[in-house]
Amino acid sequence: MKDNFSTSRRKLLQYGAIAFGSTVVAKSFIDNSVLAESADDAPKATNEDITPDEALNMLMEGNKRFVTNKRKYPDQNFERIAEVAKEQFPFASILGCSDSRVPLEILFDQGFGDIFVVRNAGNIVTPEETGSLEFGSAVAGAKAILVIGHEKCGAVTAAVAGKPVPGSIGSILAAIQPAMKEGDKNDKNYLTETIKNNVFLQINNLKSSPVLAQLIKENKLKIFGGYYDLDTAQVQIIT
Repeated sequence: MKDNFSTSRRKLLQYGAIAFGSTVVAKSFIDNSVLAESADDAPKATNEDITPDEALNMLMEGNKRFVTNKRKYPDQNFERIAEVAKEQFPFASILGCSDSRVPLEILFDQGFGDIFVVRNAGNIVTPEETGSLEFGSAVAGAKAILVIGHEKCGAVTAAVAGKPVPGSIGSILAAIQPAMKEGDKNDKNYLTETIKNNVFLQINNLKSSPVLAQLIKENKLKIFGGYYDLDTAQVQIIT
């Protein structure tokens, strides 16, 4: 990035790489001294010529391959490991649920260095998730962010139920509850609609980031929403 905005790689690293606490931690992401020697002569990966819409299309083509059992298993060899060992250039970031049934690299048929992944229960946006996705776009160069909810999400189900929960689980449910709209909670469609509303809510939360908002304004980033069907393994773009 060669503009004067504070999201340039150099300035972001100077400011502590957004949410990573210190320049020592930030440097660990790109410090060549910790990289495998086998990567010294590897070709350089790049995401510079990919547009946000192309990045989304690459994800959806990968999901189509997965659904139709035509996976290519791209970028999953030692040559690719060497290629991205020095620096990462993911073409997209994904904020998804930590549900064990939603392994993002697999369902989008991607490999090493292709996607920058953030996962937590309920695919919610917190300062830590925002900082991570800021890093993924402003530093690593991801051109799209996909926030993806999924069928029968346990976190959303618990938020809808509204029952007491132990430990820190309540903080997750509190972040989801604004997505709940008026309606019959016993209706079979209510949970699905709330899962999708939660995706919209979290996208709006991400757009409040000045870093991401500036990248969107400069047409360097788009944020999309998706819904994953556990039964078909198909991802539907919903916004």
